[in-house]
Amino acid sequence: MTNPIENLNKMLESRVRLGIMSALVVNDALDFNSLKELLGITDGNLASHASALEAEGYIKVKKAFVGKKTQTTYSVTAAGQRAFNDHIDGLARLIKISR
Repeated sequence: MTNPIENLNKMLESRVRLGIMSALVVNDALDFNSLKELLGITDGNLASHASALEAEGYIKVKKAFVGKKTQTTYSVTAAGQRAFNDHIDGLARLIKISR
């Protein structure tokens, strides 16, 4: 029998990162403030976790100017979608084994 937690993604163990990915897989894109409010986290918390997900290639970050303000928008990449799906599948298998 294989290790039941082997297929879980270490990058998605953080509740904030899992929350970011969960929100982005069901939305085409979300701006910084919307995502921050949805998850109920601070600016710094979102920025640091989003940077980690971007570095892993799981999300894409787009910065644009709206008037004189910078708007940051996040979207999930194909690699991020696969990683998220694999992680959720791994959790489902773990739950099934544990019952």
